[in-house]
Amino acid sequence: MKIGIIVGSTRPGRLGAQVAQWAYDTGQAADLGDVELELVDLADYDLDLLDDPAVPGGAKRQYASEKTRRWSEKIDSLDAFVFVTPEYNHGVPAALKNAVDVIWPEWNHKAAGVLAYGYDGGTRAVEQWRTILPAVHVHVVRSQISLSLHGDFEDEQTFVPAERRAKELRILLKAVAKLGAAVSTLRA
Repeated sequence: MKIGIIVGSTRPGRLGAQVAQWAYDTGQAADLGDVELELVDLADYDLDLLDDPAVPGGAKRQYASEKTRRWSEKIDSLDAFVFVTPEYNHGVPAALKNAVDVIWPEWNHKAAGVLAYGYDGGTRAVEQWRTILPAVHVHVVRSQISLSLHGDFEDEQTFVPAERRAKELRILLKAVAKLGAAVSTLRA
């Protein structure tokens, strides 16, 4: 089971890279069985805004854009995901929403968890992802992590997770792996 930990913000000065690195390092140290983790930084793909002439659901993975093809190959290589998402203006970040929208079959019948951060823990972004991801046939686990910029960051800039967060992450990763294994049979 290969779980991609996706850094969902591309903004300069973003906090998501710190959070994703912590999730990766903490997950690597946990006993997760045959789970392999991979950091996937959305900024490395520099995706354009829905620039492909074909509708992703009908494109049959034949995308015109090289950037989209690289993204497609990466997502296709993963079995499940943890979306590290900020909450911007009570919603999901545009770059990550676009990354979901530019491809379609690569997401199908895979599992995901959401690790959010924001002033109120990113809870509104989590709830929006719970309605968005099923549209591309991603099965979202109930467990979530909601990090507060007040309680889990020093000066709202440096990630210093509360002690309980490592346990929450293990629970999230185990749930994603378990659901990912179950829904993988739908891809066969």
